[in-house]
Amino acid sequence: MSDAIPEAIRPTVLFVGVRDAGRSQMAAAYLSQLADGALIARSAGVRPAAQLDSAVVDAMAEDGIDLSAELPAEVTVESINAAQMVVTLGSGAECPVVPGRRYEDWDVDDPSGQHPGGVRAVRDDIKHRVQQLLSELQPALHPDAQ
Repeated sequence: MSDAIPEAIRPTVLFVGVRDAGRSQMAAAYLSQLADGALIARSAGVRPAAQLDSAVVDAMAEDGIDLSAELPAEVTVESINAAQMVVTLGSGAECPVVPGRRYEDWDVDDPSGQHPGGVRAVRDDIKHRVQQLLSELQPALHPDAQ
């Protein structure tokens, strides 16, 4: 489907974490996979880390998503302006607010420093939230399917 909708008109969802090394990366990866090209998913952090948390990369690989080549990015006003929706994950108070954007704040545990089972629980929570978000956005993405 990604070839069917030009990137210039696909809605963008920006996931903003503190370090962009865990939660925001997981959420963006799941939305990219599950939206099948109907949306653009990006991630950023208010204080980006140098690299992704290795436990996050491992947990996502267990679910068939390769994050090994991803790098944290810094959230900017420009990146928010390019998005129609911003989802904050632990960074809500620090994330810049741009009028005209839809904002949601997801209260999700930080996987940093957790044992593998804890990271998997965070991963599964994020996947569930992304699935729910996508089901809420589907009517707007496919108005002719109603």
